[in-house]
Amino acid sequence: MLNGVSVKSLGNSQMVSYSARQFRKNRIVVLLGLVAISMLAWANIAKLAVEMDPTAPHMLPWDLYDFLMMFLMWTVMMIAMMTPSATPMVLVFYSIHKQQQEGDQSYLSTFIFLGGYLVVWTGFSLLATLLQWGLHSVALLSSMMVSTSPLLGGMLIFAAGLFQWTYLKDACLRHCRSPLGFILQEWRKGLRGSFLLGLKHGIYCVGCCWALMLLLFAVGVMNLLWVAVIAGFVLIEKIMPKKYRIGPISGFLLLGWGIWTIFNGLTV
Repeated sequence: MLNGVSVKSLGNSQMVSYSARQFRKNRIVVLLGLVAISMLAWANIAKLAVEMDPTAPHMLPWDLYDFLMMFLMWTVMMIAMMTPSATPMVLVFYSIHKQQQEGDQSYLSTFIFLGGYLVVWTGFSLLATLLQWGLHSVALLSSMMVSTSPLLGGMLIFAAGLFQWTYLKDACLRHCRSPLGFILQEWRKGLRGSFLLGLKHGIYCVGCCWALMLLLFAVGVMNLLWVAVIAGFVLIEKIMPKKYRIGPISGFLLLGWGIWTIFNGLTV
């Protein structure tokens, strides 16, 4: 006995303290991994933006190489924009996995979960590339990948604002705002389960944010300021409590901006 506390009890207390410290350290490792992924993707986007030539002709038809390069660009951009907003969900997944699973697969399962999430955004990138290809084919995008038509730009902005008020937006955002509830409700064991869980989260996330991403065609696909603004808004929208009603307020502003842009297009 030592001051009324058994040596065995003291040892258990030290083990618990060590486990807690190790757990916090492991979470930091996961967080640093997510930061590294985001920074690499952002660095790649910045490099592409700097290398773009605003005087380049934009009427030339795409070949397969052009399509693949644009698809790669969209994929990297989605990784850069969406990894930060997925970070709270990824950290909660790691915490629960560490508590529920035996062995040391928490790191692997966590990044497989992130991989499933990013696979869905890669699918969105493919659809965005196809849309860009179509707009390029009819000369509705400039060489800097921004809409050449105020009507098109205005309609995209108006649609994004309208979507902010829909039930689908609210339902998908509700899952993204509650990482703990989502993980506990949808929990699946094993590496395959981690991937499927990441896929499901990605589907909800795309359902929540797809209209905001299409704003890039109105403001400039490679306009780094707007890319950062939209990515920051998506993150804020996910972490802010619903009572602040950031979605409906932003929807109202986008509706007004869209109407103003359309009106200007009609009067030109």
